[in-house]
Amino acid sequence: MSIGRKLLIALPVCLLLTGLTGFAIEKADEAFPPPLAEAAVVSREVDDASGQLLRAFATPEGLWRLKTTVDDVDPQFLKMLIAYEDQRFQEHSGVDFLALGRAALQFVSNGRIVSGASTLSMQVARLIEPRAQRSVTAKLLQIARAIQIERRLSKDQILNLYLTHAPYGGNIEGVRAASLAWLGKEPKRLTAGEAALLVALPQLPEKRRPDRNHAAAVAARERVLTRLAVADVIGDGEAERAIATSVPSRRLQLPSYGAHLAERALRKDAHAAQHQTTLRLAVQRNLEAVAKEGAAKLGPKVSVAMMMADAKTGEIVASVGSADYFDASRSGWIDMTRITRSPGSTLKPFIYGLAFEEGLVSQETIIEDRPADFFGYRPRNFDMSYQGDVSVREALQLSLNVPAIRLLDAVGPAELMMRFRRAEVKPGLPAGEAPGLAIGLGGVGLSLRDLVQLYAALANRGFPLRLGDGIDGKAGLIEAEPLLSPVAVWNVSDALSGVLPPTGSRQRGIAYKTGTSYGYRDAWSVGYDGRHVLGVWVGRPDNGAVPGLTGYGSAAPILFEGFAKSGFGITPLPDAPAGAIRISQAELPISQRRFSLTASGLVNASAREPAPQIVFPPEGSRVELGMDHQAISPLTLKLQGGRAPFRWLANGRPLPELTRRRVTQWQPDGVGYSTLTVIDAVGRAASVRVFIE
Repeated sequence: MSIGRKLLIALPVCLLLTGLTGFAIEKADEAFPPPLAEAAVVSREVDDASGQLLRAFATPEGLWRLKTTVDDVDPQFLKMLIAYEDQRFQEHSGVDFLALGRAALQFVSNGRIVSGASTLSMQVARLIEPRAQRSVTAKLLQIARAIQIERRLSKDQILNLYLTHAPYGGNIEGVRAASLAWLGKEPKRLTAGEAALLVALPQLPEKRRPDRNHAAAVAARERVLTRLAVADVIGDGEAERAIATSVPSRRLQLPSYGAHLAERALRKDAHAAQHQTTLRLAVQRNLEAVAKEGAAKLGPKVSVAMMMADAKTGEIVASVGSADYFDASRSGWIDMTRITRSPGSTLKPFIYGLAFEEGLVSQETIIEDRPADFFGYRPRNFDMSYQGDVSVREALQLSLNVPAIRLLDAVGPAELMMRFRRAEVKPGLPAGEAPGLAIGLGGVGLSLRDLVQLYAALANRGFPLRLGDGIDGKAGLIEAEPLLSPVAVWNVSDALSGVLPPTGSRQRGIAYKTGTSYGYRDAWSVGYDGRHVLGVWVGRPDNGAVPGLTGYGSAAPILFEGFAKSGFGITPLPDAPAGAIRISQAELPISQRRFSLTASGLVNASAREPAPQIVFPPEGSRVELGMDHQAISPLTLKLQGGRAPFRWLANGRPLPELTRRRVTQWQPDGVGYSTLTVIDAVGRAASVRVFIE
């Protein structure tokens, strides 16, 4: 085609663009407004307490299009974008006629398009009202829409539309979604190289996708960086340094944290585009990783739920409903923070707290751990053994069942349930059934959220807190009497803070309690410091048994790891309030030195055990231990009666350690007669003489 014919084609187009378009838009503006309402459709997003993205949901068309404003992006990126795409953006009214004229002359001179003339406003018009074909008619409509948009919106609002709708390959739209998908970060702070990549991709988003056409993406970024106008923005020498940096080669997943809570937020307000929660992104991300790793160690079908709350405000700062939301083998879609299960021994601290509050016991009060019958209810310890006489502090730390039920029998199950109601927690009981002693060992239904709310009161000096739902601000102090008195809470916390950490975990200065439900179905661990409370549930969502599952062995390590990875650090537990002190058993008043309950009520030291008696080996027996062989078996020693702890002596020499068990072992050092003696806690003794061979 000759130069003359090209000129004949280009001139009428230019005349239309410079003259007739403005007249037509003036008349049609009100009748045919731009589709700005449709442009407002964006991905719904759920944010943390500070506005950081937790999880996004695709638009109905399946697009990841996050709302983005000029305040959401690096200012240098905006300068580079305008310098590269539309240098006179702030001066023109939608159409840059100088650029149009230049583009027309270049087309005539070269016979092809050398440079474009689309302004950012025209690009916005094309993005919000895309056309299948590129034609003169489509370009004229684009110009008309650009002028309409300029009349209705400010320059920043126009930029906001571009930043939200610019295409970045696949189903990614908008600078914020692109920065998260390609760079793994919010676009608030970008390097020159990162900003140049985000400027370059929208021109040919599919052909320049870094994951599919990496070389094209690198070349496009270099063209942006070497454009003179862009170089003036980023400064001398910066372009060369930016070109030397790498370009990502794979697409990343957009953030997807707090999945269960995010879905509840959407159900709560289905029309809002943005939902803010009380979660903290860093804490949520780290605890989800802890839960996923913990479940993987525990085996298939096992899930983990975690919840962390601020014990001063009641706000939930992390909520992990399952080990992995997308893991169907672990029923990851079920939010186990809200499912009612048996809490095992996790309610024992509140039983002891009531006993402390009512003055029935102190930490060093002696209490019996022996088989007992409470009108047909016969609790047993988890390991099926008994410790004899123990202090109340030890009974709580060792999570002994019989002492806890003795105290619950004294304070009353109904009183315990009433205290739970003060904290707005309503444990589930079978229909029509009154609370009984079994509630002290897990015979009641509670959720992880309920437990965290109860323990938040312990971390808050006994004053109950209402946990929020993680979505709105309806959290805080409950206007009610204390769950427990500050002195009682201090005694409970002082004892729980002395529980040894699980094997392999470091002591972290927290108070914590574990629990295991009947049949190895649920393992629990709840702990707190002076500011935060963290609860952990481990088990199968289908309520199946998991052999070997225990609160101490399965849930407690996850609790300690969660505190370590939360990022908060440990806030010391509150100091002892007035009137709180731990004194030795000998210094206690006579009424608190020993606790036991008979039909006549609380009695003290008058309730005494029989004297200790050695039942094996019997007096005068001959015991074959293979002393004439290299492998010499130890001798098992058994006793009845007496008050723990016990001191054993062999031929007048004490064995290395005191023991609370009624079965122990002794390794003889030779054949012949030996005298074995046992002395109980109050000095009573028994002896036998045996012959070792």
